[in-house]
Amino acid sequence: MSIELSPEALLSQLGYSKTEQTLEQMQNIIENTHNFNNFSKHLLALHDHLARVKGYVAMSNSQDNLKIKGSEELSAEVELEFIKTVENWANKYKVRIEKVKNKPTYYILGQ
Repeated sequence: MSIELSPEALLSQLGYSKTEQTLEQMQNIIENTHNFNNFSKHLLALHDHLARVKGYVAMSNSQDNLKIKGSEELSAEVELEFIKTVENWANKYKVRIEKVKNKPTYYILGQ
């Protein structure tokens, strides 16, 4: 059984207001992310898990991708946990991510 999350459901679960603009942006992200529906249901668990280390999943303002963002004010120990969490999630679900240089941010590219 495959569960597909609608743009509306994703916006709600990630804490966004549902507007025409955010719906359009989320739809563009879904269409731009290769095999999005294969791993989308696991995004919400990642989002919840990252809250413990001051991280979250969000829409990018600069490109049609979701991003995984961590706080820039973390202890080395918490930062390492954030990195391990992101990399383990990406490896487990075979999701390609791209690290932003010098920032605790990763773009979710797809499978």
